[in-house]
Amino acid sequence: MSSVPEIFGSLVFNDSVMKDKLPRDIYKSVKKTIEMGETLDPDVANVVASAMKDWALSKGATHYTHWFQPMTGITAEKHDSFITPTDGGRVIMDFSGKELIKGEPDASSFPSGGLRATFEARGYTAWDPTSYAFVKDGTLCIPTAFCSYTGEVLDKKTPLLRSMSALNTQALRVLRLFGQNDVKRVISTVGPEQEYFLIDKKFYDQRKDLQFTGRTLFGARPPKGQELEDHYFGAIKPRVAAYMADLDQELWKLGILSKTKHNEAAPAQHEMAPIFTTTNIATDNNQVTMEVMKKVALKHGLVCLLHEKPFKGVNGSGKHNNWSLSTDTGVNLFDPGDTPAENAQFLLFLAAVIKAVDDHQDLMRASVAFAGNDHRLGAHEAPPAIISMFLGSELEHVLDAIETGAHYEESPDGKMDIGVDVLPKIPMDNTDRNRTSPFAFTGNKFEFRSLGSSQSVAGPNTVLNTMMADVLMQFADELEGADDFYAALTELIKRTIIEHKRIIFDGDGYSEEWKAEAKRRGLLNLESAVDALPALVSEKTIRLFERHHVYSELESRSRCTINLEAYVKNVNIEALTAIDMLNQDIIPAVLAYEERVASTLAAKKAVNEKLCSRGEMRLLEKLSDRIADLMDKTEALEAAEAGAGQEDCPFKEARYYHDVVIPAMEAARTVTDELELMVGAEYWPFPTYAQMLFNI
Repeated sequence: MSSVPEIFGSLVFNDSVMKDKLPRDIYKSVKKTIEMGETLDPDVANVVASAMKDWALSKGATHYTHWFQPMTGITAEKHDSFITPTDGGRVIMDFSGKELIKGEPDASSFPSGGLRATFEARGYTAWDPTSYAFVKDGTLCIPTAFCSYTGEVLDKKTPLLRSMSALNTQALRVLRLFGQNDVKRVISTVGPEQEYFLIDKKFYDQRKDLQFTGRTLFGARPPKGQELEDHYFGAIKPRVAAYMADLDQELWKLGILSKTKHNEAAPAQHEMAPIFTTTNIATDNNQVTMEVMKKVALKHGLVCLLHEKPFKGVNGSGKHNNWSLSTDTGVNLFDPGDTPAENAQFLLFLAAVIKAVDDHQDLMRASVAFAGNDHRLGAHEAPPAIISMFLGSELEHVLDAIETGAHYEESPDGKMDIGVDVLPKIPMDNTDRNRTSPFAFTGNKFEFRSLGSSQSVAGPNTVLNTMMADVLMQFADELEGADDFYAALTELIKRTIIEHKRIIFDGDGYSEEWKAEAKRRGLLNLESAVDALPALVSEKTIRLFERHHVYSELESRSRCTINLEAYVKNVNIEALTAIDMLNQDIIPAVLAYEERVASTLAAKKAVNEKLCSRGEMRLLEKLSDRIADLMDKTEALEAAEAGAGQEDCPFKEARYYHDVVIPAMEAARTVTDELELMVGAEYWPFPTYAQMLFNI
């Protein structure tokens, strides 16, 4: 078996491969394009394409695809072979710079949110040279952006790249004020931890709800769940360990820095965490990771579930987004420094984050709002729907001292000042984690914990980058005109803390007391996606994205429409699946069991009246009552579903599904789950929670 260093990145056309395969001047030109955003010369593109093709052929590839990320939340591919016909009925393997740089997939069937009509089919993909090409399943995958024929953005990648550019521009302005003239780029970095469930495929194949919706729409809680806390970080079962080992191998070949693996809190739940890297590459890597997780699971007779809440009553799955900022000189801007001057810079960037989170708490919440995540946020397993941030006691003491001018015990003379001669060294990551905080400082990064397991990290990071760029722009505008930089800096940080400290909270985010306290502070509690998504089209949000050229107003509005449509479609599919399961499987199963009980009772009565059992009579009565109730609830769900589609406004349509259809589904589920515990096991038509969660 090859060693990890040998296989790592072996299927990636990365920097070391380019350096080896490309002529020196071509390699330098490509590096300039990647690092400085310069346009790639067509002649250079031809050389790169030829080298990339030869390398891909050596890895067994026969096709290439412009691999992109439409607004579906997953990836898209259209495969073309390298073959080109020649005289004599022969072919050669060819790939041009034009084919590398641009493709023209049909855009008609991808979500556009009204950006273009269905008959306007043409779309364009454009190579993103900042993300490395890779070989997957015999195809060279070229990471690309995706836009419509008229230039509107139809993907998640392009806005992310724009937000990274905006953040770089404004962060450089701030760093110049601190004399950081050697820095040429500021890069946002991300490490998305990925939670998931594994179940046996034979059980998955018997569950319509898992197949159609990704979650169980019915299922009684088993006698044992996660209450003993014996699964979390426990010994990994051999079958799961074999899966994880195989997964690591496949991810490492693709250059994905899979670092940590362990059991999560719920039975059958696990987590993979990568080392964090540049945000656009991390986004690509996470999309590939989710795909590879599913593919590798099937090889082991398993199914990987990425839904945020596949099983009611146990923890759901999230994706912790570890976000940070670094310079091309290797400095993490969220890393407290060794000198007072470095700490002054750190505190300014920290103040910018505090202001950004407070100013755009609604947008942050909207960035993680969708039907699947509604089952997690606000429950006692995931961050609350209320956005707040956790800094830790040490940093809070520092900020309190700056705000009040009070004594700070580590300061030599007790004076708390931002000036370069006084501010003491700030310790890094010296506090416990707050698992209930949506946005927690963890030493040199912020952990945005509200993302759902299945979602692309592109959207939330586009929001984080843009809102941070906006605040840094405001700070730079103010400080660039200051006569006394450090006096102005001190005043700016102090004012920012006073105006935005309400967003800082270090207590139990799960508690009812926090909801009341958050309301007193004026923080938003957007409990559902339907409550949160309107923030995407607020005047404040539209102007924010326009200022930094991330989204046009039309593109912002289209995103909101797409998200609302996705919410409606997902809940609609769930409702239709539930109705199908109730009518085709569950009600007939209960009736069959009821008939058996009645037959047993009748047989005994025919032999001897005295043999009639009160227990059987009671069971028959309970079954009769419950099945009647379930039929009523099923009819109510059918009526609720039939009433959908009457609204001409996507907000109203989504609200109808939230307020009418979902409660009708839950009402039917409550009765069904009671019946599951009453009906004989051999009659129940689906694998139970106990079978799925405890049989790997």
